[in-house]
Amino acid sequence: MCFEVKDVLDLMHKDAGGKGEVKNENGDYVLRVDGGATINNLLMQILADLLGCPVVRPASIETTALGAAYASWLAVGVRTEQDVFSDERNKRNLPLSSLTWMELRKKRVISWYKAVSRTFDLADLSF
Repeated sequence: MCFEVKDVLDLMHKDAGGKGEVKNENGDYVLRVDGGATINNLLMQILADLLGCPVVRPASIETTALGAAYASWLAVGVRTEQDVFSDERNKRNLPLSSLTWMELRKKRVISWYKAVSRTFDLADLSF
């Protein structure tokens, strides 16, 4: 799941040309997540390590409807981004940053791409 998320984010960044990234006060990219899978601490730590950025999840993980409300409030100026995103109850997973881990991260991503490419043309879909 984490490698799939990385693939999607990489493609989104490529399509956006680097615009629209959410960064923290240190200028680092931050991934904000919600939904049922985010309750898994190990999954969120693996994601942070793989992406090399903090992964932040709200105290209440089922926030789809709340997210839609926040987007509306931000659009009409009822709330500010500071109001919406500064909740201190958010849980944060920070990536490991050692040089050894960064090298291992690159190797794992290369292995992922190899595995995906080997699945191409495995199924004969001509009926």
